[in-house]
Amino acid sequence: MKSVILGPAKSDLQDLRRYIINKFGNKTWLETRSKIQQSIKQVEDFPLKGSNPPELIDFQPTKYYQVISGMNRIIYQIANDTIYIHIISDTRRDLKAILAKRLLRT
Repeated sequence: MKSVILGPAKSDLQDLRRYIINKFGNKTWLETRSKIQQSIKQVEDFPLKGSNPPELIDFQPTKYYQVISGMNRIIYQIANDTIYIHIISDTRRDLKAILAKRLLRT
């Protein structure tokens, strides 16, 4: 399957890049980016590999999945033979807060 990183997830990556480079340096960012890319490739090969995010369990049937990539999580949806990546965030961030912020932006 092919994957599409949606605009908000691209912004997530830019924010993550800035944070990691400022706190830990470019080498750590390159390692993190590589892990994220590998995780996305695994999802392309095995789309149902992910689990349902616990924060979205109330929205049954959920069509959203997550995979953990190092200290980050990737939230994605499968539709029409395409994987749409919605969120790439640090696992320590509150997913409900991220979703609320995105809803308020629209």
